[in-house]
Amino acid sequence: MYYRPADGHGLPHNPFNAVVSPRPIGWISTRGSDGSENLAPYSFFNAVAYVPPQVMFASTSAKEDRGDTKDSVANIRDTGVFCVNIVEYAARDVMNQTSGMWPKETDEFTDAGIERADCAEIACSRVANAPASLECRVTQILKLEGEANFAVFGEVVGVHLRDDCLVDGIFDVTTYNPLTRLGYKDYSVIREKFSLARPGE
Repeated sequence: MYYRPADGHGLPHNPFNAVVSPRPIGWISTRGSDGSENLAPYSFFNAVAYVPPQVMFASTSAKEDRGDTKDSVANIRDTGVFCVNIVEYAARDVMNQTSGMWPKETDEFTDAGIERADCAEIACSRVANAPASLECRVTQILKLEGEANFAVFGEVVGVHLRDDCLVDGIFDVTTYNPLTRLGYKDYSVIREKFSLARPGE
């Protein structure tokens, strides 16, 4: 099969997200300039640089009460900071609860019964028991092609690692089983790993 996205795919559902998978999930927590808090998952998320450490996530839809974007990007525009919380398999249901298109007044921490903790470097809450949380200061927000597509880049200025995820000095993903996003309504979970040495190493 071959298709041009501009012409449509002719399938029951768009295969694009299923092709580019699995994808890590960035559970983004933000605080608005009015003090309100938001927590939402984004699967267009990844690390993009080592020194200084940087991450990005993309928001691809809008809400009527936020104009051209959603709560996360709107809050980040106001404050310049955000926190990425890593999602473990055990948190799949509460993470999913925070994915709804709730009114901007909704505090997803409270709505989903998620314990919060203060960040150390930025004015924002984080998911208290997440395997890891990355406190970020925005470096740039890029408007992408499309009506409501924005890519947010941030420098990681603080890192929280849950103690039980550190094994012999290694942050071991098998201790918490990362949740990953596939296409459609599908997810997967990482339960095993293996190593490969690069040529010459």
